[in-house]
Formats: sequence, C-alpha cells, structure tokens
Amino acid sequence: MSQLSRAEDAVLHPASEQQLETFIDAIWMERGLSENTLNAYRADLSGLAKWLYAQYQLELLQVSRSQILEYLTCRVNQGIKSRSTARLLSSIKRFYQYCVREQLIKTDPSDRIDAPKLGRSLPKYLSEAEVEALLDSPDLKDPLGVRDRTMLELLYATGLRVSELVALKIDQINLRQGVVRVQGKGNKERLVPLGEEAQSWLEQYLSDARHQITPAAASDYVFTTRRQSAMTRQAFWYLVKRYANKVGIKKHLTPHTLRHCFATHLLNHGADLRVVQMLLGHSDLSTTQIYTHVARERLRSLHAAHHPRG
Repeated sequence: MSQLSRAEDAVLHPASEQQLETFIDAIWMERGLSENTLNAYRADLSGLAKWLYAQYQLELLQVSRSQILEYLTCRVNQGIKSRSTARLLSSIKRFYQYCVREQLIKTDPSDRIDAPKLGRSLPKYLSEAEVEALLDSPDLKDPLGVRDRTMLELLYATGLRVSELVALKIDQINLRQGVVRVQGKGNKERLVPLGEEAQSWLEQYLSDARHQITPAAASDYVFTTRRQSAMTRQAFWYLVKRYANKVGIKKHLTPHTLRHCFATHLLNHGADLRVVQMLLGHSDLSTTQIYTHVARERLRSLHAAHHPRG
C-alpha cells in the first residue's frame, strides 16, 4: 500500500485539526472567501496533515521543508497535474505564512519551495451557434424546463459564476431597472445588466413556472427544485452537461464555460476590456486579459481559414 493510500485512511492529529479550522476561520474573516474556496483549502491541508501523521506521527506545526517536498513528490508520482500541484502548494504556503504571522512557528517550512511552471491555457468556450443550441434545449412545456432555460439565459447574459447564479435571491433582482445585484468573491457587490432576452425569461419564470415548482413563500432563492430547496452548483452543472449531450455538443464543458462564452463573445463584438472586467467582477485587469488572447486566436483561425494565403 502506498504512502498516500495509507494516509487517506488515517485520521487527523487533534492538534492539526484545531490548527486547520482556526486557519480556515481566520482567512474567511480576512478575505471573505467562498465556501468552495475554503473547502479547497481544507481538503489540501487535511491531505498533508493525514499524510504527515501516518508517516511521521507529527502534526502540521512540526513539519519540515523536506517533508513538504516529500509529500508533493508523492502527489506528483500519484499523477497529480502541475496546476493541481501549484494550487496545493499555494494552500500550504498560505497556511504556514499565517502560522508565522500569528507566531505559532518561527520559520516558514514552505519558504523557497517553488511552484511548477504553468503554461497559460486559454479558456474553452462555445461558438455562438452552439450557445444558441444549448439555450434552446430545455423542454418549455415543463416548468423545470422553463427554469433551466432561464438559468442558462441568465448565465450567458450576465457572465455570473455558477455559485453566484444558484445563490441568487429574489431581492437581488430588479426587473424594473433590468439589473441583478451580485455578491461576488470577497463579498464584493456588483450590478450587472440583464439584457432584454434574459429579463424576458426571468419575468416569465418568476410569474408562472416558479410558482408551479415552489410556493411563493417557501424559499427566497430565485432558482429552486421540486424539494423547495435552492438549486445546487453540482445539480445545475449536471443539467448543463445533459443538455449539451442532448444537442450533440462534444466539447469539454466546465462550470465556467458559459462565463467564458459571455466574456469572449462580448470582446469579439467590440466590448471594452475594462467593461468586461467590471461585469465579470475581476479585481485585477490581468485576469480579464486572458480573453483578449482568445479573441486573437479566433482572428488567426479565421484568417487561416479564409485568406488565400492564410
């Protein structure tokens, strides 16, 4: 049995468990991170803590630099990809930087451990025709189909994150002004215009289909299930993949695909990069600039396909 297999069955050292939860609480208070991000930190650090306890009977604050390197090597040998390794190391570094800052340890054992070099992969997106096919795929005779169509329209029209979409509440939507108020990463609020098509579908859904799915007073969430609970991120993404299969879209989809489509199609039609940045809720323009590379790649492919000397 491998080191990592043994570690997966191990328990957390009680001290490590307490240190981990204190750290999670602290970064949540400091940064207002999403539940998904906090869970990722917890999973990354729990993996290290279990491995450390299984291998050396040590807790997190007793780890050495060589042991962190050994753990990362085990993960790489297991087949973890460079991007996942970089995220894991980022979690480890943030934890030990916090521990030094709080004077729990004197030196950072993760210092001078370099992350793997990553090539910058371009976001995958659908063509406008593929998006149209996806939007048309739900069965509009079923109120659940109307709900799904509205969610797809809203996601494509606004560029919301899936987590932001499923967390939307009724009081965040202003149909009269045609905007949605979004609580993004770091608890930052932004106003995003709906657009005529998405607004029309929202009005139709809220006035009829939603009442057939969930009684008016049963939930504050915009998008609900037959169990009268909010739609989850995982359940919605299962629906997207099902609709993609239904219309024959074979491309690999991620929870951000329609967000990528929103940004890419806006830039393809001449939108200003800073406007796209504001709509997406990016704090740093460099995060949004990746979509300009996508637009350039599209221009190159069009030139190669249609120019006589392409």
